[in-house]
Amino acid sequence: MADTAVSIVIPVYNSEKTIGPLVRDLAATLGPLYRLEIVLVNDGSRDGSDRACIEAYRAHPDIVRYYSLAKNVGEHNAVMAGLNHAHGRFVVIMDDDFQNPVSEVVKLVDYAAANDVDVVYTYYDRKRHAWWRNLGSRFNDKVANIMLGKPGDLYLSSFKLLDAFLVKEIIKYDLPFPYIDGLILRTTDRIGRVKVEHHERQEGRSGYTLHKLVHLWMNMFTNFSILPLRAAMGFGFLFSAIGLVVGVQTVIEKMTNPDLPVGWAMVVVLLAVFSGVQLVAIGMIGEYLGRMFLSQNKKPQYTVRAAYEDRLGDEQD
Repeated sequence: MADTAVSIVIPVYNSEKTIGPLVRDLAATLGPLYRLEIVLVNDGSRDGSDRACIEAYRAHPDIVRYYSLAKNVGEHNAVMAGLNHAHGRFVVIMDDDFQNPVSEVVKLVDYAAANDVDVVYTYYDRKRHAWWRNLGSRFNDKVANIMLGKPGDLYLSSFKLLDAFLVKEIIKYDLPFPYIDGLILRTTDRIGRVKVEHHERQEGRSGYTLHKLVHLWMNMFTNFSILPLRAAMGFGFLFSAIGLVVGVQTVIEKMTNPDLPVGWAMVVVLLAVFSGVQLVAIGMIGEYLGRMFLSQNKKPQYTVRAAYEDRLGDEQD
């Protein structure tokens, strides 16, 4: 087992109090078991995370690589930065807040080594997130079943293991709006599941806001499926059919009762509904076109401001 190369990719955001202890625990627990590599990616933190990551690198220069991004780009883009600099046979993605116990990494590596899978997802008896975050996760899970063809019994956890083959395929995607689980599910169906523990955050609060969750959902909607466009077309046909039925009904009523007043309320309602459907459809098309424009305009996934790598001999600024 000591010959197994394992990389731990950790996107860091406002975690100055936890990232140092986490690296120490990883080094102490996993260092004797594997050829360990820890890849830290600082996603534009606004606290002292940069200093804490540099201290972690200097304390463990033989196993830690640290990359400081020039601006906040979001968790999935930061993970892509880490995957592009990971070299292990197995790559574990985990959070920076101790909600995923360090000891649980061994379960993922053992399962991947014993089974013919490209990715190992984790699941929990109970997630210790805020209620609105859990509700959002359930919504995301149901939508992914439809949009990405995700197996119904699979939970898309952020704590997971990828093998080197899958990492190599994923990092071929160089467009500005990555969604890691979408890239995984479109690449492989060799998927494993392992039950792990989920703990309370030790410090601070989650960096995920409602705005960031909506942005993540839009990445899933528009980057890995054309189903929203097909749904918009379907709604167009549906409401056109409703309009036709109402129109025929109005003509029949007018013919059978010439004195029947014209239904202004019905007209206003129908106009509002049809206009809303048109605006939604146009907005959806605009979202697709905007993302195509940004992709063609070479918007980067991330920009590394500073890299700390022992193999380069010194800090590269």
